[in-house]
Amino acid sequence: MKLPVDKSLIRLGRVLRNNGTKSEAFLWKYLKQKKVNGYQFHRQKNIGKYIVDFYCPKLALVIEVDGNSHDEKYVYDMERDKYLRDLGLFVLHLDNEDILFHKDKAFYAIETCVLHRIQELNKSV
Repeated sequence: MKLPVDKSLIRLGRVLRNNGTKSEAFLWKYLKQKKVNGYQFHRQKNIGKYIVDFYCPKLALVIEVDGNSHDEKYVYDMERDKYLRDLGLFVLHLDNEDILFHKDKAFYAIETCVLHRIQELNKSV
């Protein structure tokens, strides 16, 4: 699936990759090793006018890491999620605290979501 890209955000994506939160860095170590059923993820992926934390193209899956800053960005997050869903993407939100202090819970949520996406995509074939 070809996704829209806002080229003006490419530099910002690079900056975000180099200055991620502790929970994003921890989760990236897990995802980049293809530990989730062998699927490849991208970090700080530009999709349209947004940059998502993690994206798996084969599963059309976005993973967003939510911290305290998201408490004040509820409307923005809802608009972004709707935009991404309208593109046919599934968005999974994980909490900073779960990633750092309850990693088994966070990894289980990702693995469950991946299995669900595999089933959904196989149905549509």
